Amino acid sequence: MNHTLLTSISEALTHAGEDPRQSAFLQRLETRRITPDTQIPPREFLFTMFGTPCFPRGELVALTGKEKSGKTYVASLLMALCVRDEVLSMRRNVSNRLNVLWYDTEQSEESTQEILTGRIGRMLSAPEGRLPFDGEDRWMDAFNVFNVRAESWSDRMPLLEAAITSCRPDLVILDGIRDLVDNINDGVLSQSVVERLMHLASDCSCCIVCVLHQNKSGEDRNLRGWIGTELTYKSFEVYECVKDANRIFSLQQICTRKYDINDKMRYVVDSHGLPQPCGAGNHADQRRGTDTSSTRLPLNRRYVLPENGASVEIDYHLLFSDCMPQLGVPYQAGLLQQAVMKTANMSSPYFYNKWRLRALADGVIAETAKDQQGHVMYVRPDAKKSEPPDEAPF
Repeated sequence: MNHTLLTSISEALTHAGEDPRQSAFLQRLETRRITPDTQIPPREFLFTMFGTPCFPRGELVALTGKEKSGKTYVASLLMALCVRDEVLSMRRNVSNRLNVLWYDTEQSEESTQEILTGRIGRMLSAPEGRLPFDGEDRWMDAFNVFNVRAESWSDRMPLLEAAITSCRPDLVILDGIRDLVDNINDGVLSQSVVERLMHLASDCSCCIVCVLHQNKSGEDRNLRGWIGTELTYKSFEVYECVKDANRIFSLQQICTRKYDINDKMRYVVDSHGLPQPCGAGNHADQRRGTDTSSTRLPLNRRYVLPENGASVEIDYHLLFSDCMPQLGVPYQAGLLQQAVMKTANMSSPYFYNKWRLRALADGVIAETAKDQQGHVMYVRPDAKKSEPPDEAPF
């Protein structure tokens, strides 16, 4: 047999001769061929975080952290985001609400219900979060919630497959993946479970968020067990939850296959159980959830407009003009954020995101084509130029 490169499956089938099994595999392999002309739908992301796409359909996302670090609270934020336009520094990518499947393997039925009504329901009933559907606030129509703690570990995976296939959710919260196996260090079973989840996400076009603890050792931030290793390898993104000594929570992307999010989302939980953004200012204000950290640095007075009530208004036209001096030149999103926050003396990415969105809405800046690494790029539009320069200053 000639061992030169086979250029087509038909040629390979000729060499396969009478072996029907080899022929079947080659025919099947042809359906997986990728060429420069292969039509592949663009990846769709459910959310953005600090303006960067995240939580893609058809993929697994890992959510991890130490015990009591806020993993289930972050899962609640994601579920609320499927109905709300915005939660903290995250936004929903589409105008219509998304459907949620919450598959709780860890908590009691009472705890699941309390979180659903007392936490998620409260987030969605807050005045700034209410979204009317057919004239009514029917947020529960977007949710399918199952508590399967009483089921055996061997039944939880097939029950989840049935739930996803039937409900066809956009977002799945699997809290937690550890309870789909009897031994987290069983490599064969762990690989099987993660592969089944990958197929589910792909076949049903949903994003499956898998919650899993980190190892118990204080310095070890790896996901627990063999199943944690498999999940890390196969996930599109991994996010880490942390709670500090002042009960300030943070969420940070620690690895990704595509879009880097360098900012950390920091928040506190107020007396009503609602999340409030916080920066690096006074801890007492952060504990109360006061949105004043940006004024305590203080802000660069060059950009602060005359006070209008209790809120601080920024001349974002001037701010972005100073940070993007060249019209029509692309600026990489993460580096632009660093420049704007440093120039204005902002302490929190939350406030940067607020003014960035206003600048986008007013046409002060515009999003342009991504760079070769997939980073979001912004320009200050120049109506006089039809073509932006090739080189970016950063």
